[in-house]
Amino acid sequence: MGLATLFLFFALFFGSEVKSAAGYYAVLSVTNGQSWGSWGSQAFCPTGFYATGFSLKVEHGQGGGDDTALNGIRLHCSRPGNNYWRDVESTSGPWGEWTQTQFCPSGSLKSFDLRVERKLGDGDDTAANNIKFKCSGGAMLVGYGMSWGDWGGWSTECFVGRICGIQTKVEQPQGRGDDTALNDVRFFCCS
Repeated sequence: MGLATLFLFFALFFGSEVKSAAGYYAVLSVTNGQSWGSWGSQAFCPTGFYATGFSLKVEHGQGGGDDTALNGIRLHCSRPGNNYWRDVESTSGPWGEWTQTQFCPSGSLKSFDLRVERKLGDGDDTAANNIKFKCSGGAMLVGYGMSWGDWGGWSTECFVGRICGIQTKVEQPQGRGDDTALNDVRFFCCS
């Protein structure tokens, strides 16, 4: 089976977008992301690097103020068997602090699940609150985000290769008291 046929098989079977062998071959997404904001730029690990860890930018509960919860996701990319890493991120909201980095004990990130709060109408909307990843070595990593909302279900997995890029959907500051910051995310698989 040729390389082009293999990519077509994965696109049809797993419902992913396919690009050339030089770039990513699949896009991982979930169905529970919120609709506010716009998609930021795509950010990729350097060639030969893959996402082996992550950290989150989180605004903790404001005690009655405007909560935004998850504001950003940073991928930590490294080469297999190398302790040096390089950080990549797409758009992030302005609130919160970066959490401690979590790394796969072995392997790299291969799928994700997003915790999202539904639209509250007149309430304080937060949209995305937390994320968890499965590692190719079998471990699961749960982010240090907030607990509002529900987990929506796992994305498909990078079956050939690993997560190598990210794109986030972020609502910019509204200036009217109900900001949500990060609403959705998608990840890219490279072989």
